[in-house]
Amino acid sequence: MIRKYTFGNPFPTEAVVKDIPASQGTLPYFTREDGSLVLTLEEGAPVYGLGEQVRGINKRGWTYTSNCSDDPHHLETTHSLYGAHNFLMIGGKQPFGIFIDYPGYLTFDIGYTRKDTLRITPADWDMDVYLIEAEDGRFPSIVRAFRQMIGRSYIPPKWAFGYGQSRWGYQNEADVREVAARYREAGIPLDAIYLDIDYMERYEDFTVSDEKFPDLTGLAADMKKEGIHLVPIIDAGVKIEEGYSVYEEGIEKGYFCKEEDGAPFVGAVWPGRAHFPDMLNPAARRWFGLKYKGLLDMGIDGFWNDMNEPAIFYSEKRLNKVFDEVASMKGQNLDLDKNNHLLGLVNTLANNPEDYRSFYHEPGNGLPRVRHDKVHNLYGYNMTRAAGEAFEELEPDKRILMFSRSSYIGMHRYGGIWQGDNMSWWSHLLMNVKMMPSLSMCGFLYTGADLAGFGGDTTEDLAMRWLQFGIFTPLMRNHSAMGTREQEAYRFSNAEALGRIIKLRYCLLPYLYSEYMKAALHDDMLFAPLAFAYPEDPQAAQVEDQLLLGESLMLAPVCQQNATGRYVYLPEDMLLVTTSGPEDFRCQKMTAGHHYVPVAEEELIFFVRRGHLLPLSKTAENVASLDSSALDVIAFPDGGCSYTLYDDDGVSKDYDDPSRLSVIDVSSDGAVRYEGTTERKIHTCFICS
Repeated sequence: MIRKYTFGNPFPTEAVVKDIPASQGTLPYFTREDGSLVLTLEEGAPVYGLGEQVRGINKRGWTYTSNCSDDPHHLETTHSLYGAHNFLMIGGKQPFGIFIDYPGYLTFDIGYTRKDTLRITPADWDMDVYLIEAEDGRFPSIVRAFRQMIGRSYIPPKWAFGYGQSRWGYQNEADVREVAARYREAGIPLDAIYLDIDYMERYEDFTVSDEKFPDLTGLAADMKKEGIHLVPIIDAGVKIEEGYSVYEEGIEKGYFCKEEDGAPFVGAVWPGRAHFPDMLNPAARRWFGLKYKGLLDMGIDGFWNDMNEPAIFYSEKRLNKVFDEVASMKGQNLDLDKNNHLLGLVNTLANNPEDYRSFYHEPGNGLPRVRHDKVHNLYGYNMTRAAGEAFEELEPDKRILMFSRSSYIGMHRYGGIWQGDNMSWWSHLLMNVKMMPSLSMCGFLYTGADLAGFGGDTTEDLAMRWLQFGIFTPLMRNHSAMGTREQEAYRFSNAEALGRIIKLRYCLLPYLYSEYMKAALHDDMLFAPLAFAYPEDPQAAQVEDQLLLGESLMLAPVCQQNATGRYVYLPEDMLLVTTSGPEDFRCQKMTAGHHYVPVAEEELIFFVRRGHLLPLSKTAENVASLDSSALDVIAFPDGGCSYTLYDDDGVSKDYDDPSRLSVIDVSSDGAVRYEGTTERKIHTCFICS
């Protein structure tokens, strides 16, 4: 059951697609105190949700804010990241979910100020609140009801499930060709090479540098012959420059965000002085989205949207004030206080809240002008929506890869996300693990972190362990920043071992793609905490570094430097699979309980759940060359098990065709039966009864 409660005059975010009339009366469970919604938490009851956020899967014990923020050095003390996903599930005797559809600054104090109190505080009281309950009182049912309310998750092309290589610093066509050639020479699969801001002409959106990439069309065609897709970046800021058509059109049509007096707001990002398209204005949104056509016409079929919180290096007005004040300090004796003030002036230039309060949107459709900070969390969502809606118009029968840095619930229908700029820290690997279930809850299925870390210098063991987890995440992209250690897999002394792990991704793709599609089509979770499948097991609820992936697998990644093993908790008997590559699967039945499992640096472990099976293909150079006509199976039948496999051409959008489905059955004695319209041969490589 879903109930909607409206407070004030909410801005229409369009996060919810289901028509739910507002309920009368007061919001159940909560009281309203001092500008907050307040709830007493039951002792020990977990709180799940919030999508892209810091800390654990269980969110109790910290204060979180929904305020899309550009913060690459985020720590445990951080309160907000790149996305704003205002969905929570509160455990206890009567578990329920709550979605605060509110695009402004919102705080969740979840047992921080008082251990037994949840306090939700908006900046103002213009919001819709949805209360979600399930008849069975189970978290997965609450998630399903919420996901049905907000609409189907984005479905990317199948090639986007392959391994991708990215780096801020691929300066020209020669660099791209070298990356492709060296991966091919090393025998490591590759499906995508990403183009960061270097490919543009003077950092101008929808341009290509004639000097660095004189024939992007030819390069894209050559790469596709090798099964590699080019994926360029698009940024939120439009450079202010006479003669630049996007700038001139935006000025002419009035499509940029404006200051209170109507002048276009001037901020700065990569190109320096820039305007920001008014992504909340439908006409401006369509105008911006159709700009992707130029790159589509060059053979590009994937994009990533960046800097769309929006990130602002400085505003022109603030920069001038800082210059004036710094100049006034020249010649003074800078004691401690004055020195700190000087540093503070410079350090508060970027992403300053005062700047976000200084410009406006014109959302049209009879809606009044709205100040940006009131709708801040909608900007990245609507930038990606602009692209998604344009793709439906320009390429209606083809899936285009699209993912974004900033997001709000609702954007999950138009694209995925990567989990923002991270660091080459073990703590960020662990954060990547813990974030996956929370993002599944909020509908963001196509997601992953920058493998091996974006900022800082990675190490060989961190790259290995991160890739060992990354082969399970839908978006599998190795990405790093200019000036950091180059971390393409072929550069390391253990490149052969890294290559074997990447090859495993392609063995797993029949299962990973099938589980993704079923989760998207049926509004289910792709990644889940152990507690969701074992609700009666109190120990399962305490485990936060192991995840369920789809119906068959439990993951237990190694997230600790120099570790040669890890402790694992099994809520039931499971099949341990240890592998160092596609030709090496070792299986061992393990009983329920606590275990220490050896895991050498070059080894990957995962578990097949009792009564389930895992279909595997032979590895391939890329997704296009994957042969799904012959599959191996790892099974723990427990008297017999069955698996429904989803497969399609990976490009078209006829998702509901029943011929996409086939069934694999394995009996307790190892007999395999296959039913489906697609001809396949099944070989059982391991049975554990």
